[in-house]
Amino acid sequence: MIFFSFYFLVGVVFFFALYYTLPQKHVRYYLLLASCISFHWYFAGPAGVIPIIVIGCLTYFAGRSRNQTACIAAGLTCVSTLIFYKYSIFLANELIGLFSSSLKAYSENFLNATLPIAPPLGISFFTFEFVHYLAEVYKGGKPIRTPTTFALFAIFWPSLVAGPIKRYRPFLSQLNKGLKFTNAENARIGLSIVAIGAVKKIAGDALSLWISANETQIDRLGVIGAWGFVFALGTRILLDFSGYSDIAIGFARMMGIRLPPNFNWPYLATSLNDFWHRWHISLSSWIRDYLYIPLGGNRVSLLRKLTNVVTAMVLCGLWHGAAWNFVVWGLYHGAGLIASTTMGLQILKFEERFLRSRATWVLLTFQYAHALIGWASTLVFVMIGWVLFFYPLDRTISILKVLTSWG
Repeated sequence: MIFFSFYFLVGVVFFFALYYTLPQKHVRYYLLLASCISFHWYFAGPAGVIPIIVIGCLTYFAGRSRNQTACIAAGLTCVSTLIFYKYSIFLANELIGLFSSSLKAYSENFLNATLPIAPPLGISFFTFEFVHYLAEVYKGGKPIRTPTTFALFAIFWPSLVAGPIKRYRPFLSQLNKGLKFTNAENARIGLSIVAIGAVKKIAGDALSLWISANETQIDRLGVIGAWGFVFALGTRILLDFSGYSDIAIGFARMMGIRLPPNFNWPYLATSLNDFWHRWHISLSSWIRDYLYIPLGGNRVSLLRKLTNVVTAMVLCGLWHGAAWNFVVWGLYHGAGLIASTTMGLQILKFEERFLRSRATWVLLTFQYAHALIGWASTLVFVMIGWVLFFYPLDRTISILKVLTSWG
């Protein structure tokens, strides 16, 4: 983990010592810019930095021009760059496999040797933030005029690796506030958030050791042990990812900059819709605003609406990685969202038709029972989904067999 590396820890102590010592806003501005450039160059390397410089410059100048055609072209270039680095090998192999399964193994070795294996650091987050920026400018938003300010938005080091995904106007407002003056309260709160995130990350890493020791022998754990494994898997990803987000949010808060929250107790959700309002909030809200709503959202026919939900969730799955299990995970959650929404509407109608006229205790009892059942079923649904997320389909099927083999 980058945030736990020796060079990062030394650098961050040096950075905050200067940040709180320097008295002037413009000096802190350039200190922050220098730290962002240093962080990106050191941890991404030239091969990771150069593609981001290219698409970043295209995004900046397209936004400055306020030309809608230029914004569309720059956005398509950003998406194409993401596809090239992250999905080209996967797509090429699957396409070749359609014509000849015997050539697929040979093509994989060849493509791994000729196409980029490791995508640039944070390429998915760069793409989503650049597309957001271009979409807002396309709709009439005021572009970022100063190239150094755009660079701070693009490579702000706390959120560079794993988000949260920033929106440029709230970020610029927070940046301006944070650079004006240092604040002991922000330092205290930020450091507390960093500490909580670090504890989560360490606990997640410890849980990973148990998972790694047992994932090859789940059939020996029995049904109860297998369910324990699945819940450990779900707990690990929450601790790991929310811990990373907390550390990023905490470091930003120490600068006086408030990043958007990314997790809000997602395993307390009482429906799948509720879960996606609590889990990786910056990603789910991006998908809603820049994918689901542009596709038509809820304003179209029922069939089109269902198609939009599934399409958005499949692309959400692919965003996490280039493999079929991510596609299936997206389909799984898309189908779950459709079922959850449909069932929720039916329950709401039932309440309005049959329970509103009954005694208050009848309605409250039903609502409490509905919330409890909704929480338990959502939690189990999400936990099973993590098996799809982490393992190939054949391995997932074998794990699911163990989970259901009560005899």
